[in-house]
Amino acid sequence: MLEFLLALLTTVTVGALLVPLLRTSARRTERLDSALQIYRDQLAEIERARADGTTPETEAAAARIEVERRILAAANAADAATPKDSSALHRFLPPALALLIPLLALGVYLNVGRPGLPAAPFGTRPAADHPNPNEQMTPERLLAEARARLAQQPDDPDALSALGEALVLEADGSVTPEAIEAFNKALAQRPDDPRAHYYLGLHEAQSGDSKAAVARWQALEARSPPEAPWLPMLRAEIARVSRAAGMPAPQAQTGMPTPTRDQVEAMQSLNPEQRQQAIRSMVEGLDLRLKENPGDRAGWLRLANAWRVLGENAKAADAYAKADALGPLDTKTLTDWAEAHVRQIAPGAPPPPEAVAVLERLEKAEPRNALALFYLGAASFAAGDKPAALRRWKTLLQLLPADAPIRGLLEERIKAAE
Repeated sequence: MLEFLLALLTTVTVGALLVPLLRTSARRTERLDSALQIYRDQLAEIERARADGTTPETEAAAARIEVERRILAAANAADAATPKDSSALHRFLPPALALLIPLLALGVYLNVGRPGLPAAPFGTRPAADHPNPNEQMTPERLLAEARARLAQQPDDPDALSALGEALVLEADGSVTPEAIEAFNKALAQRPDDPRAHYYLGLHEAQSGDSKAAVARWQALEARSPPEAPWLPMLRAEIARVSRAAGMPAPQAQTGMPTPTRDQVEAMQSLNPEQRQQAIRSMVEGLDLRLKENPGDRAGWLRLANAWRVLGENAKAADAYAKADALGPLDTKTLTDWAEAHVRQIAPGAPPPPEAVAVLERLEKAEPRNALALFYLGAASFAAGDKPAALRRWKTLLQLLPADAPIRGLLEERIKAAE
C-alpha cells in the first residue's frame, strides 16, 4: 500500500510540473509584431516617395533592401526564441517519458529489489564506492585522471587541455615542452580553447616574449563572454606582464577606441558634426597604430566594430578579415562581418565571392541564420545552382512570420528558381 501511495504521489507531482510542457508557446512576441509593423510602414513610405518622384528609383531600391535586411534579422532573432518543432510527438513525448520512467523504475525495484532491507551505513561500504570529497586534488591525481580519459579518447580536447594544466602544476607553474605539446593538440581539435590559450600565453611570457603573450591574452579576452570566470585572472595577468615588460597599459576591450578624460571633456563642447569628426579621428589613429602592430587581433576587432558603427562597411570588413587571419572568429563576430559585406551589395546584385566565403562560414556555424540563407540563396541563383537557392530560400520562408513583409519578395524568387 505504501509503495502504491508513493507511486501515485510521484505521478501527481511530476504531472503538475509537466503542465507547462503541454502548452503551446510558439506565439510571436509583441515586440516582434511591433517591429514588423514599423518595417511595413517604412516600406509603404518608401513606395509612396518613389511613386510621387521625391525619391529616385535607385535610392528607393537601396532603402527597400536595408528594410528587408532588418526584417531578416528580426525573423532570425524570433526564430532563436521560438520552439523549433511543435508537433504532437515532440509535445507529448517528454511528459509521457517523465511519467512512465519513474513508474517503471518503481515497478522494477519492487520486483527485484528488497524494500524492507535496512540501509547500510556509508562508512561500511568499500572505499572505492565513495571517494573522499575532502581529498586534495594533487597534480598527480589530475595527471592520472587526464591520462585515463586520453586512453579512452586520445583526441578529447578537454582531456588534452587538462593534461597540459596538470603538467604545469606538477612543474610548479612552469609550462613544460610536454604541456605545450598537449595544449597545441587541444587547439588542433578546438581552436578557441581558453585554457590552452592562457597557458600558451604564459609560456610566451616565461620565454621573454611578453608582447606575444599579451596579444594572445587580449585576443582571448575579446572573444570571451562577459561572465567568463577566467576573465578577472586573465586581466590581472595582462596587467602584470605589461607592467613587468614596460608596455603601455592595455585598453578596455570595447567596440570604439576609449577616449581619455581630457578628450571626453573636449568633445562635450563640440557640435554633433565636430564630435563625429573627433570620433573618426580617434578611429583613424587606431587604424594607424594597428598598421604598425598588425599582430594585435583584439585591436583589429575594436577597429572593425568602430568602422561598422561609423558606417564604413568596407573598412570594417577589411579589419574583420585581418582579425580572422590571426584567429578564427566566433559566430557572433562572423555575423557582424557578414553584415558589413551585405551592406555593400548593390540592390539586386548577388553577393561577391569574399562575402559568400564569410556567409558560408556563418551558415556552417548557424544553419538557420536568416542573413546567410537569403544571400547565399541569391549567390546560388546567380551561379545557376537553382536547387541550392530553392533549398535555402524555402528554409528561410519557414522561419519567417506569416505576416513578414519580405515573404512576398521571397516567394517571387522561389517561383523564379522553380
